[in-house]
Amino acid sequence: MGIPDLTGVTTLLLDADGTLFPSEEPAFVASAVVTRDFARQFGLTGDFSPENLRRTTTGRNFRTTARTLAERQGIRLDADELEAWVEREKIEVTAYLGQVLRPRPDVMAALAALRRRYRLAVVSSSALTRLAACFTASGLDPLLPAEYRFSAEDSLPVPTSKPDPAVYRLALTRLGVAPHQALALEDSATGAASAVAAGIPTAGLVQFVPAGEQTERVGLLRQAGTAWVRRSWEELASDLAGETARVGM
Repeated sequence: MGIPDLTGVTTLLLDADGTLFPSEEPAFVASAVVTRDFARQFGLTGDFSPENLRRTTTGRNFRTTARTLAERQGIRLDADELEAWVEREKIEVTAYLGQVLRPRPDVMAALAALRRRYRLAVVSSSALTRLAACFTASGLDPLLPAEYRFSAEDSLPVPTSKPDPAVYRLALTRLGVAPHQALALEDSATGAASAVAAGIPTAGLVQFVPAGEQTERVGLLRQAGTAWVRRSWEELASDLAGETARVGM
């Protein structure tokens, strides 16, 4: 699978968690604490370990996960009560990520190079407050300012989560670009499905996916409709700079 013609692409729409920074594992460490308390509150059973939650819910926000867990066991959640749990999870995960994330020189170098050629924006399922903490901790604020961040949790009239394409469609509208003028970058099949459903050409990046899961993730990203997949920001930036014509993974 080769790299498609990107001649008309002016804008890169970047997923955040697991794509711009290795936040998935630490996020689920903090989120699992809240998820277990949520499960105890409603008598839910299952594996609520950080690792299982990461493997089964990556790309979705806590609201969607909590609602799905409850509905699977016949529990109907009060909207206000659900929002209270969502707020608690957001606060605890945001604080933890702000403590543990660090700048990644390779990511910063790639984004700085790409910014000279493309407009960069962020399209995420995560809340804007969580994104703000992650971007500050990762040193990405100068490269991806707040006005170019779109959240399925906060930017839409009704909160949703990927794979719903609504947040990608919102980003296209706000930025004034057609789907073919953008390229989405995603690390998960859920996120890729969201971008593809919005009609946006999509690339996969598995740099921050655990090494033992990368081959499987590449296959899932392909199934979700990604045009090609790369294992590092360096490779991807080289592709988009037109320096290589490597065949997709």
